Amino acid sequence: MVIVDVGQAKTDLSKLIARAEAGEDVEIARSGVPVVRLVPVEPSSAPGARFLAMRGALSGRITIPDDFEFDDAELDEMFDGPA
Repeated sequence: MVIVDVGQAKTDLSKLIARAEAGEDVEIARSGVPVVRLVPVEPSSAPGARFLAMRGALSGRITIPDDFEFDDAELDEMFDGPA
């Protein structure tokens, strides 16, 4: 584990970030007391990846009846009244 003072961290921030990215524990101290720890951020997945990963999760659990959609005659009757 690397412990550096705030002043040194300001000077060597890029190097400390690289060390943290490489998996090394890096703590920044104030007057010898550790106050923060640098840790790498987990790479986030691409937008929509969670959605796509769920594709097919409800397969077989949801059914859509044959009369789900209205045909043209049914729509005309709903909007214009009986013909």
